[in-house]
Amino acid sequence: MKKGITRLFFSLAGAFVLLALNSCGPTVDKRNKMVVSVRDQKMLLLRDGKPVKSYKISTSKFGVGDTPNSNRTPLGRMKVAKKIGSGQPAGAVFKSRRPTGEVIKPNAPGRDPIVSRILWLTGTQSANRNAFRRYIYIHGTPEHRRLGSPASYGCIRMGYKDVVDLYKRVGTGADVYVIRGSLKKTSATQKKYTAAR
Repeated sequence: MKKGITRLFFSLAGAFVLLALNSCGPTVDKRNKMVVSVRDQKMLLLRDGKPVKSYKISTSKFGVGDTPNSNRTPLGRMKVAKKIGSGQPAGAVFKSRRPTGEVIKPNAPGRDPIVSRILWLTGTQSANRNAFRRYIYIHGTPEHRRLGSPASYGCIRMGYKDVVDLYKRVGTGADVYVIRGSLKKTSATQKKYTAAR
């Protein structure tokens, strides 16, 4: 009887330690990186330093920068701080990062809400230190016809299905690099952002 209680005690203690170790906070995504080119209006997703997928995007129509109230897209290295919208349908409308219950179709006339998914970014450098409090996101847009050209108010916009796809592939803590230059030099881009891991 005494041995049984001792075994049960150590089993429970071991289970508690494993639970505590496994719940030390969210897992940080160190495998995936996104490189956003302002020149190309494209995003390249890298996994373990290798190109996985390219997406057509839209950065700010006001240019680049991090000044509050400028509506510009910040440059440099940022990270995914929060992911919002899991389980919502493509086209779900968000207001203040909460789903409204409305779902709209691509290119709905006169509409420009945040849709589908939100990846809220935080800056890691002085050049983008205001990103989080400026509500700089990677998010879906109904304005599919404007993707591929600067059209946002500071955020990085993607198509409905593309942002849902990206959301599934990356986790919190994943790096996002916004650059002025082109992604066309894939091998150079790959080497540069693999080294930054």
